[in-house]
Amino acid sequence: MLIATWNVNSLKARLPRVQGWIEENQPDVLCIQETKMTEAAFPALTFQEMGYETAHLGQGQWNGVAILSKVGLTDVVANFATGEPDAEARIISATCNGVKVVCVYVPNGRELEHEHYQYKLRWMKQLRDHVDTIAKPTEDVVVTGDFNIAPTDIDVWDPAVFIGATHTSEPERKVLSDLCAWGLTDIFREQHPEPKLYSWWDYRDGSFHKAHGMRIDYLLVTKSLAAKTIETAIDRNARKGEKPSDHAPVTMIVS
Repeated sequence: MLIATWNVNSLKARLPRVQGWIEENQPDVLCIQETKMTEAAFPALTFQEMGYETAHLGQGQWNGVAILSKVGLTDVVANFATGEPDAEARIISATCNGVKVVCVYVPNGRELEHEHYQYKLRWMKQLRDHVDTIAKPTEDVVVTGDFNIAPTDIDVWDPAVFIGATHTSEPERKVLSDLCAWGLTDIFREQHPEPKLYSWWDYRDGSFHKAHGMRIDYLLVTKSLAAKTIETAIDRNARKGEKPSDHAPVTMIVS
């Protein structure tokens, strides 16, 4: 089973590219972030014709998360399963072929002094509660998406650039570590310990060609799912070409 996550940075703008990637790679489950669509505008019929069931939580021109599956899609939970619902469309969960899938688009945080940064920290704590509510660490679970946090210094092209900025601050890394302590493993990093492996590159200043990127999209899996994971990858080719997303898909193959 091929499970993938991809922040497409507007499904409306990127739909032909997403369709092409799906046709070429045939993921069994694809988690999408930043659809930037309303529920009514989401192209469910297009994906249905490609063999996928879909679940989408939309918000119009901002945010938006979706799960596409051709191996079953049940137990859909739009928004958080516990606590106050998020006013923004940032989390959706479902069961696909026995795997509990949680698709997230974690708040950016903006600046360390900004309220959005505190919102980000609260959001991550609520995410842990959500996972604990819908699943057990002994089950097959994947929490995946755009986390807007670089777990370690090797996940950014130059740590000095991010001093005093979001994405690499200790509180952000702490709430991510707390989530993983529930029973989740960063399976891509476990299989690829080498540096300079990124999933996001700014559109500006030729960042992609300079390899000035960050690894902020990942697949966090429980022990049982990690044991079944044969291969993980970041598809840099999807960041190339005309009108790409600024993120690349991250994939895992499960036996």
